[in-house]
Amino acid sequence: MSRLPIFSLAWRSIANRRGTALLTILTVAIAMTLFLGVEKVRHGARASFENTISGTDLIVGARSSPVNLLLYAIFHIGDATNNITWETYQQVANAPGVAWTVPISLGDSHAGFRVVGTDNRYFEHYRYAGQSQLEFASGRPLEDMFETVIGASAARELGYSLGEEIVVAHGTGSVSFVEHDSNPFTVVGILEPTGTPVDRSVFVSLEAIEAIHLEGPTGGGTSLSEDELRAMDLSPDQITAFLVGLDSPVAALRLQRQINTYRVEPLQAIIPGVALSQLWSVVGVAERTLAAVAAFVVLMGLICILTAILTSLNERRREMAILRALGARPRHIFVLLVSESALLALAGAIIGTGLTYGLLNLGAPVLEQRYGVHLSDTLPGLYDLALIGIVTGASALLGFIPAWAAFRNSLADGMTIRT
Repeated sequence: MSRLPIFSLAWRSIANRRGTALLTILTVAIAMTLFLGVEKVRHGARASFENTISGTDLIVGARSSPVNLLLYAIFHIGDATNNITWETYQQVANAPGVAWTVPISLGDSHAGFRVVGTDNRYFEHYRYAGQSQLEFASGRPLEDMFETVIGASAARELGYSLGEEIVVAHGTGSVSFVEHDSNPFTVVGILEPTGTPVDRSVFVSLEAIEAIHLEGPTGGGTSLSEDELRAMDLSPDQITAFLVGLDSPVAALRLQRQINTYRVEPLQAIIPGVALSQLWSVVGVAERTLAAVAAFVVLMGLICILTAILTSLNERRREMAILRALGARPRHIFVLLVSESALLALAGAIIGTGLTYGLLNLGAPVLEQRYGVHLSDTLPGLYDLALIGIVTGASALLGFIPAWAAFRNSLADGMTIRT
């Protein structure tokens, strides 16, 4: 018997037991879909995480840990250990080689969303996912003192549109007992979704932050009119952090060292990419655990194939004996069962791969807009072909177990069915 008839016979044998075979193939397909889906989302989540901020050479804040500075300055999680004086900020902003800076003032919130005091340079220079720039879904940047621009998630969850008035509260909790309700802000802009913490931010001007705190951080705001406020010098005394862009990224290490050894006040400058890698080493444990669970699901699918073939061996003794009587050698029986195992896995892996990419193409826009996970590869590649080959090969190896059992069955044992 040549190899081609063996594989053809294996396929016909599978078709003859199509009920069990379909369930086995479905199990492998679901396992493959879960594994590939987790892998694609996992890599997409890591890439999106690393691209939360790009195009910024340094992030400067009060001296603490690099991860803490990254968390409160970019992810708006936690609080700064201290503030930076406005004079120090201006010295760094005017240093040789500095192309631009973006000041950030934190400490207030609105309905659980962080309020970011800044200026329009934030919308001009902030980059994410490579070199993507912030875009306005509607409205415009800040022009007047008590105006606000809100992120896509904040606008969607709170149901806000242009022209609505919001009140900023002191503190960063979802519930605040101190609201600056004397000075409401008008929504003048809503940003496009970015999949970054920008989506959950409320942006106001630095002057507005100073104005609402003129009567103290825990007051209801200022009783002065907007005209009176505009006549005042509302330059901030302190800010929380600032972003730095350089004329040449090569100078980043030199400026970082100068800032970190600044004697007037304790500062820290971090390179975003390095800090993001450090942070991912901490939060990436869950991602690696999920990948391990998905791999075990694939293993369970392969064990289902082994179980299905082993279970059917006793019923197929006569079939094997007839094949032996027709001239099939023991090695032919061995190859037949190994081929069945490999074909079941191959069919399940191909179906699972196709199902995975179908679902990814449908869900990619939702993942990017809602969760900030950008999936760059939505078509099968060499990795997927290699994975199909590995799953098929592993199934063939597992098929050696029932194949060896059938190999050892004698012709007489196959012709005499035990009851």
